[in-house]
Amino acid sequence: MAFNKKNIKVRRWQENDIPSIVECHKAVYRDFPEGSLSNARTFQLQFNAFPEGQFLAELEGKVIGYAASIIVQLDDEHPYTYNELTGGASFSTHNPSGDTLYGADIGVNPDYRGHGIAGMLYVQRKKLMKRYNLMRMVAYGRIPGYRKHAGEYSPEEYVEEVVAGNIKDLALNAHLKAGYKVKKILPDFFQDASSANYSTWIEHLNTDFRPEKRKISGAPLKHPVRKIRVCAAQYMMRKVNSWEDFEQNVEFFVDTADCYNCHFLMFPELFTAQLFSMFPPEMDGPAAMRRLAEMTDRYTQMFIEKAKEHRLYIIGGSQPVIRDGKIYNVAHLFTPNGNVYTQDKLHITPAERKFWDIHPGKSVKIFDTPFGKIAILVCYDIEFPELSRLLCLSGVEVIFVPFSTDERKSYNRVRITAHARAVENYIYVVIAGNVGNLPNVKSYLLNYGQAAVLTPSDFAFPLNAIEGEANPNIETVVIAELDLNSLSLQREIGSVRPWFDRRPDLYELNPKIPFELERID
Repeated sequence: MAFNKKNIKVRRWQENDIPSIVECHKAVYRDFPEGSLSNARTFQLQFNAFPEGQFLAELEGKVIGYAASIIVQLDDEHPYTYNELTGGASFSTHNPSGDTLYGADIGVNPDYRGHGIAGMLYVQRKKLMKRYNLMRMVAYGRIPGYRKHAGEYSPEEYVEEVVAGNIKDLALNAHLKAGYKVKKILPDFFQDASSANYSTWIEHLNTDFRPEKRKISGAPLKHPVRKIRVCAAQYMMRKVNSWEDFEQNVEFFVDTADCYNCHFLMFPELFTAQLFSMFPPEMDGPAAMRRLAEMTDRYTQMFIEKAKEHRLYIIGGSQPVIRDGKIYNVAHLFTPNGNVYTQDKLHITPAERKFWDIHPGKSVKIFDTPFGKIAILVCYDIEFPELSRLLCLSGVEVIFVPFSTDERKSYNRVRITAHARAVENYIYVVIAGNVGNLPNVKSYLLNYGQAAVLTPSDFAFPLNAIEGEANPNIETVVIAELDLNSLSLQREIGSVRPWFDRRPDLYELNPKIPFELERID
């Protein structure tokens, strides 16, 4: 069938796609008895269990291919069946704490094969594997060409011939092209007459796998947990003579977060103002901010490279950005896959308006990471309780607050209100600020800061509701491990339940604009 490959779109399933996926499934498995095929209820259960793991390919609105996968923990010495692995195709066996992405099914409508569609679906699976820092992908693949050669070869010999390129097998060749290696041949994994009831056990290792980080964020099936390790940089502002000096300072914190197996690293608000020390002393505030904004591309490229190299989620503090001639104070989130997401500062202090001509942003974002939903509120934004409450009602579990304050009273406003947000919403709040001085920079003289990781105040949390904090005004980091499962449980069973005890009969809180949900890979 002739068509333009550029018109093919690969995306995650949506619930209303399920009838079309069923039709594609029937086309893929035309050689299977009708009663053995999955139905709409089966696909609905799979979607409900792990929506992030299900992908499809569509052409002009028609589903022409699909892939289904779950996360599992496998004993390689145990011979599984398809029903055991998938809970009878329901995906009830999905285990977020596992270390393996199991490709339960992948298929392309026969009318559209030969155009690399399966490869496009495999690309998404590989991204998913890396996003969740999983050790590998495995699959139990069909060998539908084997029945024709069963009298000539054993299943092991047949697979060797296919791997050597002497025989073509529709399914196995697609798996080999995707980078899988055959580990062994299994009988009776599922009933498949075309494969004479044999299947391949195939594996694709994640070359970027970080086992230390997986041990923190995952656990064996009997003890499922969701933990993240965060690092808050307490950044020393001091004179630098070149961009290379600045990057060397940044590298110290990146190396530290990496050495201690952190998942997230956060720098302070406008810590890039350290580069002001390279500008002429007489340059006024707005001009210095605009000069700094001109370095945004270099700043962005630096953090993209460091996030990819160290497989870190880096909140690069904030950096001035010029849009339509106006200056905005913008937090940047860099991911291990090299993507960049942003959150504007929404509330601007009188000093920022007066000295730097900074303008407020207009959109609120929620970042759906592999570890949970997070948000970034820049400094002054945390002092407005309505914003945090709305974010938490939308599922946010951790708020990261890069800040920059000049003296202790300013710092206390951020610290006290950040702690209040943690207590009143049963969330974690991570704060990181600048310390030290820039004596020759009139627009950024003083800095007072104390990085901290703040928790709710209840029996499951530290007595002072502080998971970790630095000594003030020195260059250091705060590293803490956050248990998101415990957080979720305490919202339900805590001594107080601010989620459930609100009084909508007396008051209500609604956003004027929809919050933007960014799915982070």
